[in-house]
Amino acid sequence: MHLIPTKIAGCYRIELRPIADARGHFVGVFDLAAMPDVAPSFTVQRVNRSHTRTQGAIRGLHFQRSPMAEGKLVQCLRGAVFDVCVDLRSDSPTYLQWESLELSAENQDLSLIPKGCAHGFQTLRPDCLVEYFSDGAYAPEHEGGVRWNDPAVRIDWPLPCTQTSQKDASWPLITR
Repeated sequence: MHLIPTKIAGCYRIELRPIADARGHFVGVFDLAAMPDVAPSFTVQRVNRSHTRTQGAIRGLHFQRSPMAEGKLVQCLRGAVFDVCVDLRSDSPTYLQWESLELSAENQDLSLIPKGCAHGFQTLRPDCLVEYFSDGAYAPEHEGGVRWNDPAVRIDWPLPCTQTSQKDASWPLITR
C-alpha cells in the first residue's frame, strides 16, 4: 500500500502494489499496520458492496454524525467511478471543499474517507461494483447526507446525473 495524501486532511488515495508473474498477480489490499500514522482509530467493522447499473448515476453524499461518525475505505471492483470526499468538519481549513479520485477495476486504487467527511461517487461506466470497508456500526439515527448538487459545495461531476435515489436527491441544502 502506498498512501498519497489529498488536500483534505485524513483523505488519502491508496495505490496498491501488485506482484505479477505468469499466473497473474497478488496484491495486499489492506494492512492495518500501515494505518496508525494516517488513521489511528481505523479498524474495519463492516464491509458493504453496491452495484450500480447505470453510467452517470450518483450515490451519496453520505456520512454519519458524531458520536457514530465513521471512516471508509472505498474500492471499485468493476467499472470506474468518480469518487468524492467532502470535508464537513467546521473547524477544518478545507471545510466544504471536496476532493475526487478516479477509482477503477484497472487501477485498483482505494480512497480513505476520514470521519467527519461525506462520501459519494458517480459511475463513469455502466455496471459498477464498489466495496466499502467502514470503521463504525451503521446507526440510522445518525445518518446524514449532502445533496449531490448542493451549491455550497459545487462538485464538478464529470457526467450529467442520470440517476440518484429519492433520498439522496432530498438531503437539505447546506446553509452558510
